Amino acid sequence: MSYILYYSPGAASMAVHWMLLELGLEFETRLIDIDTGAQHTAEYLKLNPSGRVPTLVIDGVPRTESAALLMLLAERHPDGGFAPRADSPERAEWFEMMIYLANSVLPAMRNWFYAAEDGDPADAASVKAFSRRQIEGAMERLDERLADGRAYLVGDRLSTVDFLAIMLMRWTRNMPRPAISWANLATYIQRLRDMPTFRELNVREGLTEWQN
Repeated sequence: MSYILYYSPGAASMAVHWMLLELGLEFETRLIDIDTGAQHTAEYLKLNPSGRVPTLVIDGVPRTESAALLMLLAERHPDGGFAPRADSPERAEWFEMMIYLANSVLPAMRNWFYAAEDGDPADAASVKAFSRRQIEGAMERLDERLADGRAYLVGDRLSTVDFLAIMLMRWTRNMPRPAISWANLATYIQRLRDMPTFRELNVREGLTEWQN
């Protein structure tokens, strides 16, 4: 198996990068600096026509969409244990949480950051206000999920849900109410940020914010 990850520091590729590290796999990385528009070059668009990160080239074939890549990696490397087994009672819950984060929270985050670029600038303030309510509602829901003292969002071990959730929570760090302002989320965030692979991820991506 061969993997090449096209990533931009702190972007939607972050969760996939972290999971590759946690799996202990050999992989290559290619920097696509979205701040300079590298995602729109003709060369990159051949790999990912949407012009976004991540792209994970798997055995020579480019694949996209961060949530899908996390789920695919869990399937390709079941010994990692990052998805409940097909016969596990937690499997349905895992699917629900992955799709919730991918379909509800990720789009709301994009609307918060790119309201003016993706739509009419005149509507940006309204879009951002609506997105903020969606994001804070999601953080409230996740905080309530952790209220029973569980260490992870699904089951009793780290899963793809946690990789995706922590990335999204990091994105709230400069919002009016960041994820870490919820008590249960703060405990959860601090625990996962202390993982050696998360610290290594920050070093590899040159990130200095949002660390313990």
